[in-house]
Amino acid sequence: MMANMADLLFRSRGVVEWAGRRGLFSSYRRYFVVPVLAAFLGSMAAMSHAADPPGTPDVAGMESILSRRLPVEGPGEVVLVARDGKILFSHGYGMADREKRIPATPATRFRIGSVTKQFTAAAILRLAEEGKLSLDDPLAKYFPTYPGGDKITLRHLLTHTSGLHNYTAHPDFMMRVVHPVSPAVLVAYFQDDPPDFPPGEQFKYSNSGYVLLGQIVEKVSGLSLGDYLQKQFFGPLGLQNTGTWHNAAPPDDAAKGYSFREGQIAPAIDWDMSWAEGAGDLYSTVGDLWRWTEALYGGRVLSPESLRTMTTEVTVPRKDTLTMRYGMGVYRCEVEWLPAIGHDGAVNGYMSSVMWFPEEKMTLCVLSNAFPAAPNTVPAVIMPIAVRTFLGPEITAHKPKVDPSIDPKSYPDYVGRYDYKTGVQEITLDRGHLFAQLTGQQQYEIFPYGRDAFFFKVVAARVIFQRGPSGEVEAILHTQNGKTITAPKLSDHDVVNLTTQQLDAVVGQYSYGPFKIMTIARQGNQLYAQMAGQPAMPIFARSDHEFYAKIVPASLEFARGPDGKIIGVTHRQGGTTLYAPRLGP
Repeated sequence: MMANMADLLFRSRGVVEWAGRRGLFSSYRRYFVVPVLAAFLGSMAAMSHAADPPGTPDVAGMESILSRRLPVEGPGEVVLVARDGKILFSHGYGMADREKRIPATPATRFRIGSVTKQFTAAAILRLAEEGKLSLDDPLAKYFPTYPGGDKITLRHLLTHTSGLHNYTAHPDFMMRVVHPVSPAVLVAYFQDDPPDFPPGEQFKYSNSGYVLLGQIVEKVSGLSLGDYLQKQFFGPLGLQNTGTWHNAAPPDDAAKGYSFREGQIAPAIDWDMSWAEGAGDLYSTVGDLWRWTEALYGGRVLSPESLRTMTTEVTVPRKDTLTMRYGMGVYRCEVEWLPAIGHDGAVNGYMSSVMWFPEEKMTLCVLSNAFPAAPNTVPAVIMPIAVRTFLGPEITAHKPKVDPSIDPKSYPDYVGRYDYKTGVQEITLDRGHLFAQLTGQQQYEIFPYGRDAFFFKVVAARVIFQRGPSGEVEAILHTQNGKTITAPKLSDHDVVNLTTQQLDAVVGQYSYGPFKIMTIARQGNQLYAQMAGQPAMPIFARSDHEFYAKIVPASLEFARGPDGKIIGVTHRQGGTTLYAPRLGP
């Protein structure tokens, strides 16, 4: 139990999938995902090089940048850019298999994680078009004994509004995922989980819903999900390099998965992809994903009405939970201010991102065989480089403009500290200019483009200050990299400021058992906790010896010896308590 709890420490709800999505599976959401609160909010410094975009595509410059970021001996990454039905750029970097020295190329097949979801969603929508099911069918129609299945619809499953708990967040998931599982056992693994909320009330990314959708396709069509996709989509569209990943018989030209931890590259945990059925079990190439994207948005997969349904973002009563502008298997976002539709994926050893820019008729695909990956190699960093290269003038046209009519006298309303879960965003005012600084990052000026609306110039990010009934600012709505979070304003009693001496008193290493060490370190006025092999996560003070994490419900209470020095920490998380002694003096 002690080892398991240490493994769980600070696996974040949205941290890329660098924690492990978040063991990992997400949009850069947890275990498949999506995307990546650490990357989402931590990319400002990494992307502050973004200058005004060029007027004409600098392909040679892009190749030079990617060659520096993606070393020849590192894991592989393949990037494709196509516009108006023509491929403009398609190159591989690094190694598909480092041990065999096989380079990554556009022909390399990668596991694509949650990019799979748009195929599963399209299958459900196709069956609905044919009258074989309805999006408003209750889950109980297909799984009669599923708890609460009479109130959950297929529409809820497709839009992540079902309330079903995400099975990849189970504490023992990473121990199980390396072994094969049958579809029935997989559903039994999570069907008795208490729901996170009543259906339709909130948005919360859940792989559980897409596993069920994949099995519903099988129940309705009489074919396995893989065979149905092959018959309806892969074959007719000429997707010869796309299919279901079977660990016992992996596809030819497949990339081997790697992980990047503490500066070292090693083989990644090898998921048995039977655990990702319908939610993330496909493989593909950049070329096939381009062909699929062109077909999907070109009207060759679904009817116009079904495509609108698929790409229309969901709404729920709890709007603060809408962290993504999600439709059905795809979400809407902006990349370098340009509207886009697509999805990301991440499973241990692989990351993927596929975006369609409807106004420019451009497809952008990035596939990688490393996850966790080096921060400067993730698709969220590579994609903006490609967009700036090929869509420079379009970016200029879409970029927000400073609104000179906004009176700086309103700026004091925004000053304060806002809870971003992974850190605190501090808004300050200096000589008529407003600045934002997230924990552990540099300070950047933000500029007004409307009432209560500001943008960053160093990165494509917006902040909208939300006011309550009394007119006072209560929260920030922050949008970046396709993700949106609501960060409530902290009141004075929420903020506990400690001196450097008080913070340094708990800095050190703590033993959670054999080979399980937690390190507490200080950066400026912020403490970070890091389990070996996991990313560092900020912790926040309740007192000089009590701290808590915001990404997961965990608390740390440091104990003092007779001489007043810290001798250990009591860690509480998930109903479990353990004590970890301090190592060294």
